[in-house]
Amino acid sequence: MRYWLFIFFVIGSKMALAQTAAPVASGFQAFLNAYYEDYLKLNPTVASQMGDYRYNDQLENELSQPYRQQMKQLYTRYVNGLKNYQPNQLSERDRLSYQIFRYDLDRNLEAMQFPIELTPLNQMGDFRLYFSQLGSGSGNHPFKSVKDYDDFLKRINGFVAQTDTAIANLRKGIAQQYVHPKVVIEKVLPQLKAMLVDEVTKSLFYTPVKNIPVSFPEGDKQRLSTAYTAAIRQQIIPAYKRLFTFLESEYLPRTRQTVSIEAMPNGKAQYASLVKGQTTTNMTPDEVHALGLSEVKRIRQAMEGVKQQVGFTGDLKSFFQYVFTDRKFFPFQTEEDVLAGYQQIYQRMKPQLPSLFNTVPKTAFEIRAIEKYRAAASAAHYMRGTPDGSRPGVFYFPVLEAKEYSNWRMEDLFLHEAIPGHHYQISLQNENEAITNAQKIGRYGAYVEGWGLYAESLGKALGLYTDPYQTLGRYYGEIHRAIRLVVDTGIHHKGWSREQAIQYSLDNEPITEANAIQEIERYIAMPGQALSYKVGELKIMEMRQKAEKALGNRFDIRAFHDQVLKDGAMPLAIFEAKLDSWIRSQH
Repeated sequence: MRYWLFIFFVIGSKMALAQTAAPVASGFQAFLNAYYEDYLKLNPTVASQMGDYRYNDQLENELSQPYRQQMKQLYTRYVNGLKNYQPNQLSERDRLSYQIFRYDLDRNLEAMQFPIELTPLNQMGDFRLYFSQLGSGSGNHPFKSVKDYDDFLKRINGFVAQTDTAIANLRKGIAQQYVHPKVVIEKVLPQLKAMLVDEVTKSLFYTPVKNIPVSFPEGDKQRLSTAYTAAIRQQIIPAYKRLFTFLESEYLPRTRQTVSIEAMPNGKAQYASLVKGQTTTNMTPDEVHALGLSEVKRIRQAMEGVKQQVGFTGDLKSFFQYVFTDRKFFPFQTEEDVLAGYQQIYQRMKPQLPSLFNTVPKTAFEIRAIEKYRAAASAAHYMRGTPDGSRPGVFYFPVLEAKEYSNWRMEDLFLHEAIPGHHYQISLQNENEAITNAQKIGRYGAYVEGWGLYAESLGKALGLYTDPYQTLGRYYGEIHRAIRLVVDTGIHHKGWSREQAIQYSLDNEPITEANAIQEIERYIAMPGQALSYKVGELKIMEMRQKAEKALGNRFDIRAFHDQVLKDGAMPLAIFEAKLDSWIRSQH
């Protein structure tokens, strides 16, 4: 399922169409463009994310067997089509595109061996959470024209079909003993219940009606208001109600008490596949677990150094408790205060960016608080923008209660989610027409999240981390991702209980019990997803160290960052080979 990705990367139409219409430099690029067009026809919401609004009146039902069969046929057709091209006869850029495309097709076909459509829900991101963001006007579906409003009315039909397919698939899962852990469904139910409003105007799907542009003709305003009211009352709320009732009465009693995916039919093979797919390496679960233990030990020592620097005399766990409870770390009174805090961080580091980067994005950038309705279930994240200016890249942060928003983790969070993290990497990729659209719709979490975590390490060079507590925040960002390597593989491969994983987090990082529970339940819901960050960061660090050693005083950090970012996101094995080639070329 791809819906989790919208939390982190959730590119308008002029931009995407311009890319499609760019001069075709080779027959191979035409082949890739044909795949991209075929893919968008089957995946209208991906088209919307890419700023291509031709299919905005459609919503794919990726849970259905016809959809899955069409996607399998698409992948197979293009795997066969690759036989018409010899990599050694392609240009350097086309050869890189060939390697990435072949990897994607093989991975996608491998993933389709497992019946993931039978477990289509989780509390972090799935089809109904994605649809609610689309329908609220805060997602990738625009609400700027009358056509935009009419298009979404048609998408509502697709959501109803998705919901009914999800219920049917969950029933199949019960029959095959392929079901969600109980803890996952317990978190989904209150999210669904919150959508069952007693008045249409209270529905977040009514938000676009409240925001109808004043320029619309009066007749269209009235027609759309009536149509949305009917659709919310007669389609959307009943669909959520059917799903809630089914989960509560029929599915929840049949969920499993186990939390490991390896407890599922063929679960061991599925987890091994997920580990490879999420890390884009050939690492085994055992190798990932060992790497995590090693990194946790190293970063704990660095945190001990900060503790000594500030003169704290207790143990590390007491130090964690101190930064979580002392009121000096909670200086904010309002959501606007928190926003101003992030703006100040941006202004402080902005002058130093040219010392690290030759190339910066043209895409506009904004900082926003997450909407209240989804703040409780959402982490800070980045939503991509468009180079044509129709949509900025946005760094979103959740504020449930401003007076309880701590400040010691703000610098590393901004570096990761915003600049020079996701905003730089994703925007530079979107703006680069040499990167094929087929690559831009790929999923390379290890590279993308690895860059985000690597970006946190650049704070000192950007004039940040002058406060040792902000440095502690940076180490927290690191150890949190290292702990993920341990607990994800612990839960899904080593037989750890939910409680054992929670305790490991509490023992090794500054985290509240409530947040530790939320994190562990995320890993239970999405096996393998959290492994990408640390593995990717370590690979980028490794390649930087290799370049520094090989080039000596000829090493230029700006040139290195250009090489890391210029060809877009890709699997780590291909990335490593690319950087090795660049290092050799510099001698």
